[in-house]
Amino acid sequence: MSQLKCVIGVDVGTGSARAALVTSTGQLLKSCVKATQTWNPLPDHYEQSSDNIWSAVCECVRTVAAVVPKEQIKGIGFDATCSLVALDKGGQPLSVSSTGRAEQNIILWMDHRAQAEADLINATKHELLNYVGGSVSLEMEMPKLMWLKKNRQLTWSNAGAFFDLPDFLTYKATGSSSRSICSAVCKWNYDAMKSSWSVEFLDKIGLSELAENGFHLIGEKLNSPGDQIANGLSQEAAALMGLLPGTAVATSMIDAHAGALALLGCRNPDSQLADTLTSKLAIICGTSSCHMSLTEGPVMAPGIWGPYKNAIIPNLYLNEAGQSATGVLMDFILQTHPCYAELLQEHGSNGKIYAVLNDVLRELTDRKGLQSVHRLTTTLHVWPDFHGNRSPLADPNLKGMICGLTMNKTVENLALIYLALMQALAYGTRHILDVLARSGREPIRSILLCGGLSKNPLFVQTHADICSTPVLLPHEAEAVLLGSAMMGACAAGIYTDLKTAAAEMAGPAEIVKPDLSDENRDYHERKYRVFLRMVGDQRAYQQIMNE
Repeated sequence: MSQLKCVIGVDVGTGSARAALVTSTGQLLKSCVKATQTWNPLPDHYEQSSDNIWSAVCECVRTVAAVVPKEQIKGIGFDATCSLVALDKGGQPLSVSSTGRAEQNIILWMDHRAQAEADLINATKHELLNYVGGSVSLEMEMPKLMWLKKNRQLTWSNAGAFFDLPDFLTYKATGSSSRSICSAVCKWNYDAMKSSWSVEFLDKIGLSELAENGFHLIGEKLNSPGDQIANGLSQEAAALMGLLPGTAVATSMIDAHAGALALLGCRNPDSQLADTLTSKLAIICGTSSCHMSLTEGPVMAPGIWGPYKNAIIPNLYLNEAGQSATGVLMDFILQTHPCYAELLQEHGSNGKIYAVLNDVLRELTDRKGLQSVHRLTTTLHVWPDFHGNRSPLADPNLKGMICGLTMNKTVENLALIYLALMQALAYGTRHILDVLARSGREPIRSILLCGGLSKNPLFVQTHADICSTPVLLPHEAEAVLLGSAMMGACAAGIYTDLKTAAAEMAGPAEIVKPDLSDENRDYHERKYRVFLRMVGDQRAYQQIMNE
């Protein structure tokens, strides 16, 4: 290993911190994960601790760094969820919580407390909203900052800095308060077209204080993802992580965007078309799902965030869509079914139960003599917005719907509901693709998947069949960690830019081809019409009840 050049990728997700030691060619040598704490003190309030997260990050990095001599570790990259971190004027945690506890100083990305504030921002019809699909999400940072100003006046008056969580990690690693364009443009309404914060926008939404002292509270200096920060790793952070002071530290990315970087760099040996950067859709499937695609020019699509200039690759535009609940929704449907306790006792984990359900569906398909497993849900339909719709309807008030339930409590019944939900999630992806196409985006020729759901073969095949598009599965499954490592390699000068780092480190992918038969496409076309009708019916019901 003495000749190896290595980098470290750090990923902070919703429930854990992870680190991986990766070679400069993209081989993952060792990884480590440590759980982090989340509080839910009130409905729709989800909070975390920056101290708890930083401690977990340092422990994970120490563990993976011990594999090789420190001198071989040339750089480190960070990604994290787009959660809001509040620090006081001394750089210490500042409470965002109804409990008043300073430890609870992060509003988690999935927190939905700021609906009224998001509505107020959207009512302004400001031109910056054109770059978030026409409306901000309550999961973005400006609504949360408005909520803090209104409801936590002491926090607001004592604030010394507000960070997106990825930027907080690089701040702790280097002491530099620089921010990433990735977080700023995607979650903070930074104007990437003009390369500046909008004083007029901040004034219009009642946050003019954020413009004071050169935007000190939200970021005076912004860098592109992968750019080296200041003098690298600080003495204090190096000691905590088991690394050398001065180790190159990369400007950060949001976690899903780091995954998209690694996915979009993947190669499909069967097709040169799939290797065109702008012909791919990357889907990062975790608790929620993010759908990312890059274009040469700006594409404005209603209900879809972006176009974000320079958010991942310089001079390319990012469109970002998503589903607010995917993996967590599948677990919810599983765990609330009457037969769940029995299945868990017998098989021990949700992952093993899903494998059993896949087997049950295959057996049912064979027993009924059907050509495709999808034909099992002719009378069962799901609208999957149990936690609101992120894209392309941008309506957090939508609810989940299931049509076709019976009093059946069997494992077969659970398997059918599970299949109908998987189909609904794939119809949701098709809905996003349709809106992008109607908005002038060039055709998507391949879908790349990573995350927990990408390990479920039925989920993958369902996406391929419903979207009529090949799905690529990277040979390296840890795409998000790999994306962070790519940033570390870029900061260390191993590669000249992120595009090159992605091409050299991402590696090949396995291809899952869609069923393009007329029978399959006709069936899913009809199911998709039902899917769209369901949301129309839900809104009609709301209108009746609001009369």
